Amino acid sequence: MEFISQPWTWYVAGPLIAIILLLMNYFGKGFGVSTNLETFCTIGGAGKVSDYFKKDWKNEVWSLLFVVGIIIGGYLSSTYLMPSEGIALNPETISELAELGFANAGESYLPSEIFATENMLSLKGFVILMSAGLLIGFGARYAGGCTSGHAITGLSSLQMPSLFAVIGFFIGGLLMTWFLIPLIF
Repeated sequence: MEFISQPWTWYVAGPLIAIILLLMNYFGKGFGVSTNLETFCTIGGAGKVSDYFKKDWKNEVWSLLFVVGIIIGGYLSSTYLMPSEGIALNPETISELAELGFANAGESYLPSEIFATENMLSLKGFVILMSAGLLIGFGARYAGGCTSGHAITGLSSLQMPSLFAVIGFFIGGLLMTWFLIPLIF
């Protein structure tokens, strides 16, 4: 069963994000995923290893609902809101991706060269996932938050550290896209 055949447009998704952000701000909560991961680590007993995680996680129970919402929303959007057709990519982009080993570039949103189970369970896939996870975790902790927290909450509340973090995220993304991905694939 498919409800929508096109992704949500900016004029629907943008105001929904703004409304959620305003509600969270009204209730004194920040929007970001890394805080939720801190809560999970605290519940799991990470406070025994690091003083950073010695906090009362019961004050952050709302963030666990946030994670449940992310999981449910991801499932619903991938099952019912994902367009079935491929992505309209520039033919030059398709040929560049083919040179990197992406045989069916543009045919789906999640290329099988990265997201197929057999690729993720291979040694190369496992090393890439572990390295990426460690770098993302370190970067989010070092930057004082993740991309969603800085780009949505931090920039909308005019926080200068968030501006620097978002600039760093973009520079890192460009370096990854133009230099590291061609080396990996």
